[in-house]
Amino acid sequence: MKILVTGAAGFIGMHVTERLLAAGDEVVGIDNLNDYYDVRLKEARLERLRQHAGFRFEKLDVADDDGMRTLFSQARFARVIHLAAQAGVRYSLENPQAYVRSNLAGFVNVLEGCRYNEVAHLVYASSSSVYGGNTRLPFSEHDRVDHPVSLYAASKKSNELMAHTYSHLFGLPTTGLRFFTVYGPWGRPDMALFLFTKAILAGDPIEVFNHGRMQRDFTYVDDVAEGVVRIAGQPAQPSPAFDPAEPDPATSWAPYRLYNIGNQSPVNLMDYIEAIEHCVGKKAEKNFLPMQAGDVAATHADIGELQQAVGFAPSTTVEEGVRRFVEWYRGYYRL
Repeated sequence: MKILVTGAAGFIGMHVTERLLAAGDEVVGIDNLNDYYDVRLKEARLERLRQHAGFRFEKLDVADDDGMRTLFSQARFARVIHLAAQAGVRYSLENPQAYVRSNLAGFVNVLEGCRYNEVAHLVYASSSSVYGGNTRLPFSEHDRVDHPVSLYAASKKSNELMAHTYSHLFGLPTTGLRFFTVYGPWGRPDMALFLFTKAILAGDPIEVFNHGRMQRDFTYVDDVAEGVVRIAGQPAQPSPAFDPAEPDPATSWAPYRLYNIGNQSPVNLMDYIEAIEHCVGKKAEKNFLPMQAGDVAATHADIGELQQAVGFAPSTTVEEGVRRFVEWYRGYYRL
């Protein structure tokens, strides 16, 4: 079938697209190739995808109203996997307008394209950041998420609300996927694994926030891509058990669902750094700092709903995932 992947030149987008192409789907990928991080890395990801006959790329910003209308009307996608977004919690403190353009205005364009062009299923990237100030672990899709602690988190929660509106009003099946700290080969240069590996190899100190007292449910990118593709094949359905008197945030009377995709095994940040040190073969010089604004101390995914829906659970260990990243990093940068 013909599938649109937005953000195809991105980290998760490339891996999801490769999986779809391997399964025989035709994929149209779009990306604005902005300079939030090194555009050469995005172009290198696209080169991998262009090796597949079933892939076509268009440079397009999801916030481009006319461009998105034209794309949807001409291509007639069966499904849409929306991964394009302005990412990063910390950057949202510096450039909030980028999140409004991409994550809000851009998402409306995706919803409108699906609405008017008979898309059978919209799958979109949400984030574990929506859990915000929640401290009850593990994080469950059935918990309320009304207290975001960053604009990025608020924009992702807004996406979930906007998607529900379109599911209710227009019967558009939508599924939001809350990703938990995705890492692995071809990863983003602004994320901890990339930053730490680069610094340790160069002999530079690394910045360790909250004095290292952090836990993350690090999730390997291949596991995330597998979950995305499986969910895409199961359009959201209305829940017959939904009770408006006691509404469940994860389901609806409309064709709307939310799922966590995490490794369900939180790792101490210091253990994560130790795994990187082991793979790199060097100890890190650590600069311990307070917690950054917009950050949280711990994340932990409850993935029971994902397992029930598609019979899949991420399982790659941090030790294995970090090893694969370091191997890719050294090969890509010829170190």
